[in-house]
Amino acid sequence: MALEPITHVHGRGVVVPGDDIDTDRIIPARYMKVVTFDGLGDFLFRDVRQGEDGRALGHPLDAPERQGATVLVSGRNFGCGSSREHAPQAVVRAGFRAVIAGSFAEIFFGNATTLGLVCLALGDDDLAALATAVDADPTAELEVDVAAETVTVAGRTFHGRLPATAREVLVAGRYDPLAELLAHDAAIAATAAGLPYVQEPSA
Repeated sequence: MALEPITHVHGRGVVVPGDDIDTDRIIPARYMKVVTFDGLGDFLFRDVRQGEDGRALGHPLDAPERQGATVLVSGRNFGCGSSREHAPQAVVRAGFRAVIAGSFAEIFFGNATTLGLVCLALGDDDLAALATAVDADPTAELEVDVAAETVTVAGRTFHGRLPATAREVLVAGRYDPLAELLAHDAAIAATAAGLPYVQEPSA
């Protein structure tokens, strides 16, 4: 099952400011009692977007002009805390295809890459300039170039950091290990058939 290579991400952005945004803020634990990840995008940042009475709290994600944004811009150490894979699942299922931040928690980064979610880290000054540009114009289109490790907006290009291993699998369309395994099912079966200690299950 071949995956689509991810070489570029295009789209409008939204800034969710703050450092150390943890996975409990990204997806509160009470929404993790699910069999599948379907619908998790509806609960992205739920507790900082709505009060207990359901009243909107004015979160950037809910601004009308930010609807349909596909690039999330945030601060340092994004995705820290518990290693719940529901966090990047919620980000992806809310429609985001890239996160630009100062840095990422290692487990969040790994889980995100497996989903094809591009996580590009920028230095502090560049990140601040990018956030300013995104905040200034809700219609501005961002372009993330995965191979070049850059993000461009309003005619300005920022150079970031994307580990070589993540960059290579995204560009090659080999970021999902399960898909890789299924794609080689015939080869696995052929190898197994040649092993003397592999037996067919009895009827």
